[in-house]
Amino acid sequence: MNILIVSQYFWPENFRVNDLSSELVNRGHAVTVLTGVPNYPDGKVFREFKECPENYLSYSGVDVIRIPLVARGKGGLRLIANYLSFAFMASILGPIKLRGKKIDVIFVYEPSPVTVGLPAVLLKYIKKAPVTFWALDLWPETLEAIGVVNSKSIIKIIGLLVSFIYNRCDLLLAQSRSFIGYMQRHCKSESTIKYFPSWAEDNFSNLNVKPADEVPSANSKMFSIMFAGNIGVAQDFPSILNAAERLKEYKDIRFLIVGDGRVASWVKKECSKRGLSENILLLGSYPVEKMPSFYAATDAMLLSLKNEDSLNMTIPGKVQSYMASAKPIIGMLNGEGADILLQSGAGFVGAAGDSKGLAENILKMTKLSYQERLNMGMLGRNFYNQEFNKKILIDRLESLLLSTIN
Repeated sequence: MNILIVSQYFWPENFRVNDLSSELVNRGHAVTVLTGVPNYPDGKVFREFKECPENYLSYSGVDVIRIPLVARGKGGLRLIANYLSFAFMASILGPIKLRGKKIDVIFVYEPSPVTVGLPAVLLKYIKKAPVTFWALDLWPETLEAIGVVNSKSIIKIIGLLVSFIYNRCDLLLAQSRSFIGYMQRHCKSESTIKYFPSWAEDNFSNLNVKPADEVPSANSKMFSIMFAGNIGVAQDFPSILNAAERLKEYKDIRFLIVGDGRVASWVKKECSKRGLSENILLLGSYPVEKMPSFYAATDAMLLSLKNEDSLNMTIPGKVQSYMASAKPIIGMLNGEGADILLQSGAGFVGAAGDSKGLAENILKMTKLSYQERLNMGMLGRNFYNQEFNKKILIDRLESLLLSTIN
């Protein structure tokens, strides 16, 4: 197949679409990605890209078409400008840059924003190619949940936009089973919606990785719990910090935070203000290829989400990488993500926003033996291999994409 992937984010930004695109090439498909200028998560265009943009036009056999956009920057207005600028510029420049290129099917990767579907819908009619839309985030529900948009009128308008996009797609893929009911509210044909979860990159399954040198060494009695990924509003860092405060007296427990995001600077200031700088180590952001070595340097992984309906329906992407790495997990969340942890036996789960419960679960985990934690992690890995196996999922995706081609 000649596959066009439309995604606002792509390598060198760390998103699963990178792994998906290269795997499709490995399977013999011709893949082109229509994407933006890399600026996530810092909000600034990557220095390396600015210095030599021609180095970022190909990735593992994937042709990459870059569209100029307004960088995310800081604040809500810049974020909105970032979302709208990609949708607008990709709709204008996409058809021009793709002129003469044969496209059999269009695949939309949508971790957010939903506006990434607009250029895909336009290209559907220009290229006469079906569109498959993979929803990894729910709009407008998530915008309301994290406080980006509070106006009911604007929420209603965004809902109409979502309906416009969904009803012009040939296939909609929901990243969790809970998504399906909400997506049906915006879609005339329920039969176009299928459950399709995510997976972890192959390197997370390698259990023989040397611990990252970037993690400060500690004595054998130190228990490390790691949060890896986006440091955003949805991840409820106020509750994480509250739990860390409750554990402040335990000098043999430390939090390792690996990642970056909209509230990273706030977390750093709060750690200093609350005297948590020795309890919480902010290690920065690293490429996905490097992440297994960070996982290898910790005893357990931390998973958290705010208590909001749209977030409770989400399977956070880190669930798959945590499980594939055979690390025990401590969760502070509700809904489908919590259910997966409970079903798998991969760790302990407390309610979203319950900092006291999180602290208690961390103490409970520290009292387990190494072998007990290892067994817990292997239960998660076994569940991952059954439910989120990459080969099986991409086999299924290939069949789904083929089914949309007349």
